[in-house]
Amino acid sequence: MTSEAKLKNTVSDKGAAKKKRHASLDKRKARAGWLFVLPFVIGFLVIYLPVIFDSIRLSFYDIQVLTGGGYTLEPVGWGNYREALFVDPNFVQTLLTGIRQLVFDIPAIIMFSLFMAVLLNQKMAGRAVFRAIFFVPVILATGIMASIDSQNILSEYMEEEEGINTGTGQSTAAEIVTAMDISNLFRNMRFFSGMEEYVAAAINNIYDIVNRAGVQMLIFLAGLQSIDPKIYESCQIDGATSWETFWKITFPMISPMILVNAVYTIIDSFTAGSNQVMQYISRVYQQPNGQEVSSAMSWMYFLIVMLIIAAVAGLMSAYVFYQRRDA
Repeated sequence: MTSEAKLKNTVSDKGAAKKKRHASLDKRKARAGWLFVLPFVIGFLVIYLPVIFDSIRLSFYDIQVLTGGGYTLEPVGWGNYREALFVDPNFVQTLLTGIRQLVFDIPAIIMFSLFMAVLLNQKMAGRAVFRAIFFVPVILATGIMASIDSQNILSEYMEEEEGINTGTGQSTAAEIVTAMDISNLFRNMRFFSGMEEYVAAAINNIYDIVNRAGVQMLIFLAGLQSIDPKIYESCQIDGATSWETFWKITFPMISPMILVNAVYTIIDSFTAGSNQVMQYISRVYQQPNGQEVSSAMSWMYFLIVMLIIAAVAGLMSAYVFYQRRDA
């Protein structure tokens, strides 16, 4: 065998060994991932799955309480679903209003969290302190702020007829928008007609947006910090501006994080305790003989949320950039 052939075989053996190491590392990572999610899978199968099955079954039955105690389930087919859609006077309207509200809130939360993540990723004094400050609402949401929010203290204040200017007859939120003169600001600007309504709604919900943007901001920060600094150095050498660097490098590189945050924000928004659809279903459940109808409402709501997530994920996936891993 010639020396050239031996060299080729040596190179080939090294390449095969390298691929084998990569495959072995991938397998170890996969096993670690399954071990990480195993407690959730077990808990879901043992605790949640039976509850889900009972909820689906209850939505197709009517509970009949027996005189001597106990109850029986009488099958009613799609009767509970028809009652929720066509008999209940408020469910469909509440559902449409809630979806319309979240159409405003979700993009605003993602844009705000991305803006703050880019800002807090810059090299500046006290960067860690500012990051902690913006994540504080997420921590407080499990305690004091959750108690305040559950009592609707802030919501009641924002809806008071005696707002900032006593005697105006407008709510505080309405006065904030009026004070900032959103209508006049956009009237002479060449934006589409829905922009004024969107900005006004975002301002009215600024507390909610800031309070719910902490997790998304951390996800964006993780994505920004995973970008190789050498890429930015190459852009500077080539003379790219900060604007060009953001749209041609930063934005594509964090596009997977945008998809993750979009799905997370949709789920978080649709399942939050302050969500008016969730509150309405809870009120129906507490009514006499309301368990069956509320179960039907819950599953219709669940299917709508799943369809929205599938549509958003499907549309955004076409524009997501995934960096190819080195072989």
